[in-house]
This record gives sequence, structure tokens and C-alpha cells, in this order.
Amino acid sequence: MSWTFASLVLLGIALGVGFAWYERARPTAKVVALVATLAGLAAVGRIAFAPVPNVKPTTDIVLIAGFALGAGPGFVVGAVAALTSNLFFGQGPWTPWQMVAWGLVGLMGAVLARVGGRDMGRVPLALWCGAAGFGFGAIMDLSTWVNFAGDRTLDRYLAIAGLSLPWNVAHAIGNVVFFLAFGPLLVRSLERFRSRFAIAWQPAAATVALGLTLASAALPARAEAAEPAIERAVSYLRGAQNDDGGWGPVPGARSSPLHAGWVAIGLAAAGVAPGERAAAYFTGRGSVTRRPADLERTLLAVAASGGDTGALAERLRSRQRPDGSFAGLVNVTAFGAVALRAAGAPADDPAVRDAGRFVAANQNGDGGFSFARRGAPSGTDDTGAAVMGLVAAGRRATPTVERAVRYLEGQRNDDGGWPLTQAGASNSQSTAWAVQALLAAEAGDVEPGLEYLRRMQREDGSVRYSHTSEQTPVWVTGQALAALARRTLPVRAPAADRAPAHLDLGPQARAAGALAALLLSALAVR
Repeated sequence: MSWTFASLVLLGIALGVGFAWYERARPTAKVVALVATLAGLAAVGRIAFAPVPNVKPTTDIVLIAGFALGAGPGFVVGAVAALTSNLFFGQGPWTPWQMVAWGLVGLMGAVLARVGGRDMGRVPLALWCGAAGFGFGAIMDLSTWVNFAGDRTLDRYLAIAGLSLPWNVAHAIGNVVFFLAFGPLLVRSLERFRSRFAIAWQPAAATVALGLTLASAALPARAEAAEPAIERAVSYLRGAQNDDGGWGPVPGARSSPLHAGWVAIGLAAAGVAPGERAAAYFTGRGSVTRRPADLERTLLAVAASGGDTGALAERLRSRQRPDGSFAGLVNVTAFGAVALRAAGAPADDPAVRDAGRFVAANQNGDGGFSFARRGAPSGTDDTGAAVMGLVAAGRRATPTVERAVRYLEGQRNDDGGWPLTQAGASNSQSTAWAVQALLAAEAGDVEPGLEYLRRMQREDGSVRYSHTSEQTPVWVTGQALAALARRTLPVRAPAADRAPAHLDLGPQARAAGALAALLLSALAVR
């Protein structure tokens, strides 16, 4: 077996493992679309800078993808970018080497996020992008040594590496410059996506007390509200439940923690317990991570299911920054205030108060809020979340909330619904967020929005995403249900289903408390 053939076999195995790993995670359609977009952007970046020798933003984009989205997506972005860009540059024995090299850059980004945390500064990440350039060059030097060096000795490899050093230096310097120019913005954008749509289940920490009373573990169903739209939505969601107790994006689809989480919250908002099968689905699926967004989702979910939120609240408090923010993001900070209130903290609690102050300080000039900080474009979903966070922090009767309400009312379309972005078409999920914000602020007219949601409801009880789309009807219906029930976040379980925040339930209840991992899902922080 020749060196060239053996290397191709090994590279093929590496690529197969990488793509199989990504597929095994069963990425959602949104993740697949984003990975494809990033791979295309990385490929175009390489082509656009082809006239500048070995200077291209491809390596930065791949590393950022792995850093923000994880190892699987990062690897695939790198591998696909190499393959597609070589449709322009030409395919050859170097292609699989480039695919593996850039795939490893994506893995490197994921390792950096895990080891150094996603709060790594701008300059350190820029330097790591430079190091990735040298690493990529070393692998490509190895490919030249394997494929084109007749005498495969160490001296020959060192000679090849010496000749390519100026090119690798140019690559590394270019990576640093590119990252300083656009890297932080791309990281924030992908982090926003990840906070909303990406979910990672991890074993629950033993220190997190999630016990329920035996009565709440049984999860008896409660009578739903009398409004026909609510009754039909509840009936649809119950019928869409899978045998494993969870829900997928559409009836019959594989259960997903994201979609199941929203459905359970919607049912709780309507006064209907998710049921024993749902409790069984969530058993053992404790999502306890270091990221504030994940802690907030878990807190909201546990509060809605009547569980003990004390330990989770303490962990969330430890993640708050000196400026009062969580992760330095308006949206995550707003949900931090809401989550702490769900855990029983009063509005004048220092952590809640500081979070509210950070959110208020980042209001845009148009009265709206962005996901990140002041200056980024305002949006309906992010403004709705900010309003609920401000109200949770005791800032309902303030000019800040009044201006946010005026912004939301100004974004309402003629059909009564709200768009995701300014001047866009209405959709049910953005409308639900706006309705909940107005309810929280006790201002504005919610009836046109509620009427829009009712018009979007189909005969089977599901709620359409928009006039032109029926995407993810289970997810959309779960979110719309909370607004139709006129409930704002946090949604707390009825008193009969609620365990005291710091109750020691005893050995029998703790044994049954395995069922208390209800909704340790990734409610998309919006």
C-alpha cells in the first residue's frame, strides 16, 4: 500500500467519522441551514481573496463556527467549505487534506469554548485564529510531503515547511486581522442563534435539587380555560404527544427537548399539567450547564412544573457579572430577571434589580431592544423579552417600559400581528411575545394580537406560523397557547402542583423526584 493511498484511506475515515458524528446529533433544519450558510460564506471568502496569496477569512469563519455552535457543526463547516471552494480552485489529492485540516479548525474552536469559556476576549480569540493558520499550514505541508515528496524523510518535511513558512505567516496574520475586523460580531450573532435554537442535554448535577411532591409528580391534568381556541390548542397538543411522552416539531416527528419544552410551558400556562408520560420523557434529561441562558431555561421550566428552584437560582446568581448582566446580553439578562423571579426572588432583590438596570440602560433610540446591546437592530421578540424582564425587576411604571410599549405598538401590522423584524410579515411566535409583553406592562391593546392568533388556528387546533407557512406547528402552538391564555413569563404551576422552594421532601419523595426533571429543556431564550 502506497503512502498516498494509505493517507487517503485515513482521511476518508476521519471525514466519515466527523460527518457521522454530526448526523448522529440529528441537527434541526435551522441548524442545517445555518451550517450550510456558514460553509458557503467560508468558501466565498476563500474565493474572494484568491488574488491575495494565502490570505483568506475561511479559517476564522470555521473556527468561530466551532466556537459558537459546537464541534459537529464546526467540523462540517470546515470540511464542506474546502470541498465547495475547490470547485473553483480545482479538486485534487489536496482536497481531503484541506477538508480534514479545516474540519480540525472547527473542532479547535469547540475545544476553546469548552476550556476557555465563551466569554474569551477579542484579542485571545484573534491570536488563536492566527495559531489555527499555522496549524492548517502544518497539515498542508504534511500533505505535500506525502503526495509529492519522493523521499519521505524528516529533512524533506522540514525543507517543505521552511519553504512554506512565509505563506503560513501570511495566513496567520491575515486570520488575526480578519478576526479583529468581523470576528466578535459573528461570534455574537451565532451565540444568539445558539441561545435560541441549540440544545445540549447533560447529566444533571447532584447538587441541583429538583424534587417534587408525590402529588405533583403524578401530574394530574387540570381543566383548561373555557376559550374555544385554548381548548382546541390543548387538544391538539395532547394528540401530538409521542409514545415516549415528548413532542416533536410536527405530529409524529421524533421528540425534541426544545419543542417538548415549549409545549409543556404552554400547557401549564393554560392550567393543564403536561401529564405522566411527559414527566417520564423528561426523567433523566437534566440540562445543567455553565451558560446563564441554559440555567434560565431550566429555572423557568422547573418553576412551571412546580419543582424546587433554589439550587438553580443560586447557580444563576453566581453567573451574574458586575455590570448586572448575564453573558453581557440584553436578552439573556432580561430572562435572568424573569428566572430569578420564578425562583421566588422579589423585585427588589439586588440581582434582579441590577439585571433590570442593565436592560434599561441598553434600550435603543427607537424604544426597542436588541438581543445583544444598545445599537444593534431592535426586534419584536427581543423587545418583548426585555419588557417582561423590566417588569420582573419592578420597572413596569417607567418611561423605559412606556417607550418599549410604543415601539411594539408601532411595529404591529395591519392584520393585528407582529413581525420578527421591522417591516416584515406577521408571524404567530412574534405576536405571542408582543402580546405577553403588553400584558406584563399592563398597557396597549392585546386584542388584535389575540385575534390574529385565533385566525391562525386551524381546524385541528394547531396554530400556523404565518399566513404562508405551517412550519413546526407543535412548537408554534405551544408558544401561542401561553399568549392565548393571557399568561406572561414566568409561568408558575398552580399552588396544588407547587413544591416549596427549599423543601426537603424526604426519601420517598426524593425517589419519586426523578420525575422532577420536568422541562429541563432548552426553552429558546427569546
